[in-house]
Amino acid sequence: MPKRRLAILAIVLALFSVLFFWQLPTLLKAMPSRYVARLPEPVQALGERGDGVPLLPTVAAPVDAAVLLAGVAEPTAVPTLIPEPATPTPPPVNDQANTAVPPPTLTPTAVPTNTPLPIPASFRLNGFVHQFQTWNNCGPATIAMALSYYDMGLDQAETAPYLKPNPEDRNVSPYQMAAYVNEQTPYSAIDRTNGDLETIKRLVANGFPTIIELGIEPPGEFKWLGWYGHYLLVVAYDDASETFWVYDSWFGTSEVPMENATTDGRTLSYADADLQWRQFNRNYITLYRPEEAGLLADIIGEDMDDAAMWQNSLARTRSELQREPKDAFLWFNLGTVYNALGQYEEAATAFDQARSIGLPWRMLWYQFGPYEAYYQTGRYEDIITLADVTLKDRPYFEEAYYYKGLALSALGDPAAARQNLEKAVNFNPIFQPAATALATIGE
Repeated sequence: MPKRRLAILAIVLALFSVLFFWQLPTLLKAMPSRYVARLPEPVQALGERGDGVPLLPTVAAPVDAAVLLAGVAEPTAVPTLIPEPATPTPPPVNDQANTAVPPPTLTPTAVPTNTPLPIPASFRLNGFVHQFQTWNNCGPATIAMALSYYDMGLDQAETAPYLKPNPEDRNVSPYQMAAYVNEQTPYSAIDRTNGDLETIKRLVANGFPTIIELGIEPPGEFKWLGWYGHYLLVVAYDDASETFWVYDSWFGTSEVPMENATTDGRTLSYADADLQWRQFNRNYITLYRPEEAGLLADIIGEDMDDAAMWQNSLARTRSELQREPKDAFLWFNLGTVYNALGQYEEAATAFDQARSIGLPWRMLWYQFGPYEAYYQTGRYEDIITLADVTLKDRPYFEEAYYYKGLALSALGDPAAARQNLEKAVNFNPIFQPAATALATIGE
């Protein structure tokens, strides 16, 4: 081949290579993440936006959120964090093979007594079968693990079609997990917020499989991904070492991701558990047999009532913000509480403050309170901005399409509204709010 042609070919190949690698991040972002995850780690990183900078746009004007904490007494002392144990010892196994520490006798009753239920200092709830999740399948895998306590024998492939009909769906909410149990199994489930460590321990000690929702910074080779929302199944606790044992569908119990080193579960200190758990307003899902409803009500107490639960959460969150006013998650929690109480102006202010401090770029993958607060206060453009940012490169959130559709309808664009609501329905046909809204919009 003449040298001139070789030179031209070399130039073309060089230009093609530059163009390919320049466009590679865009191409990767357009690919479903479950495929990107199979590529080498440096290539995966090109397809993510986890650059440590909060993605959610901050508000333009300064936020005066101090009024939301007016009248809250200053805390008299800052609670001391519970130290994480160096070498925790698994709590005793409550089966017949354990003769060193006999299991406590726990007899559920269907009649609420409204008296404290004594529990042992350590306890392990046995009978769970661990499952590693397939890509982005934390919710379906964890609810299947919880149901294994009842010998349901379910795999995440059986729970996922109900919980997330589209495999690209990035989130399954606690209410959806509870609804699956209530509608698809002989057992019952309840999702609550404003939980505390003592309640979780009491639930475990009395035979109630319990899942907590929390924020995590992935360890090891997944660290570059940045902050994620995640579910953990609590299987044991020990007060002496101040440790929970959890079944984790993503990281298992090993230093090597997706491997288990022990059937005991992964250890999580009480302090770390609460710190990560409060990023989701201490949400939890508890499974139970219908005849155990009375015992469950005894353990959860007044938070069984929605109105009491949200008022308790309001007092607690405002008190925590007095100690830690720069915690964006706490301000987000406050907005969630005010939404539940129907105080949307206050909710919008709290969400504004959270955004001003800075939130993880995946925040609206899991919790959608800002959309609701801004819709109720007529801030439709803010909804569209947040939805567009969340859907950019990741068009996998029916809730974002839904609220964007509502905002567009309110702004007088029914055609665009209908288009977004149709996307929400097509993405998740069982997401009823979108189907209901779509039915109200004319052609």
